[in-house]
Amino acid sequence: MKAMQIAQNIYWVGAIDWNLRNFHGYETEKGTTYNAYLVLDEKITLIDTVKEGFFGEMLERIRSVVDPEKIDIIVSNHAEPDHSGCLPAIAKIAKNAKIYTAAPAGIKNLTAYYGDLGYIGVKAGDSLPLGAQTLTFVPTPMVHWPDNMVSFLTPANILFSNDAFGQHYASDERTDSECDLPEAYIQARKYYANIVQPYGMQTGKALAACADLPIQTICPSHGIVWTKHIPDIVNLYKSWVANEQDDTAIIVYDTMWHSTESMAHAIENAFLACGLKPRLYNLHYCHNSDIIADAMTSRFIAVGSPTLNNTMMPSVASFLTYFKGLNGNKKKFIAFGSYGWGGQSPDQVFEALSACKCEPLLPAIKLTFKPSKEQLDKITDDVVSALQK
Repeated sequence: MKAMQIAQNIYWVGAIDWNLRNFHGYETEKGTTYNAYLVLDEKITLIDTVKEGFFGEMLERIRSVVDPEKIDIIVSNHAEPDHSGCLPAIAKIAKNAKIYTAAPAGIKNLTAYYGDLGYIGVKAGDSLPLGAQTLTFVPTPMVHWPDNMVSFLTPANILFSNDAFGQHYASDERTDSECDLPEAYIQARKYYANIVQPYGMQTGKALAACADLPIQTICPSHGIVWTKHIPDIVNLYKSWVANEQDDTAIIVYDTMWHSTESMAHAIENAFLACGLKPRLYNLHYCHNSDIIADAMTSRFIAVGSPTLNNTMMPSVASFLTYFKGLNGNKKKFIAFGSYGWGGQSPDQVFEALSACKCEPLLPAIKLTFKPSKEQLDKITDDVVSALQK
């Protein structure tokens, strides 16, 4: 395993996790990378490490360009273990290396994980001369942990952007000019929706703090490096931070005997009649994290559940819990569901979406047993009327 050159004297020395399929409940069907970067200068500098278990891979890549014992500086942009997990191991080898991190949160969090390794705190605007290159630090707290910061390398003009602009995307290609670019955008959108979205306000501040930097390369902590398409990914981030919505409407449901599913299609017909683009997700087949990526920019959300043992289906409860934690983009909603005798679930869905500060289009829609065509047509008509108000 060899290091991959990003720019002159700057290398990717991270690890590829082809088999990761879940990250905190987020389905990572494309795996991920744990990105670490090596800057060769008068002071040899390692920026971040990799997840524990991948140390040998990182170490082999470092050794392909330099003796790891010669590392002078280690920068930890973020204390989460997928970035810092091998910090103690590399510190044992690079015994004279000084470890820089955000003060005070980075010091606090790294100490909590690994004990006192002699961390040196940095704050906004602090610079670290490496020789021909200089690192400048920009705190980006709560994007998405309190300790987050980014590092900017001049004169190479490389932004080591931490979790911003990242993707859970395993690939042999390291840059946007080599990879499957449409897939990189899909994974960047999913990454933002599932990890960064709740911190949109803080992300907007981070974008503003970096707006005047003459960025030529963005090196995130996961996924590919941005070189030729920086304006595109930055503009996408600006759109997501601004909570811009499109003309899509997502319909999320589970069903027992297809009655709630029939109601979902009746609502779909209403959205189509009003010129919207509905997308249906049966929770028996679709993962929460994929739905959230579309929900992020949709104008409307409809959630349906049958009643099971006086409550909503567990799959629907799971989705609504996940949605509440990530919902940074308030929407208009419809709650619906069928039942046999109790009928509690549509009201529970209504309450859960209201708790997310979404706005109801109309009261919860409830039908018993198998809906008739007339009942389904009425649902379509009622939703169309509510949409046209």
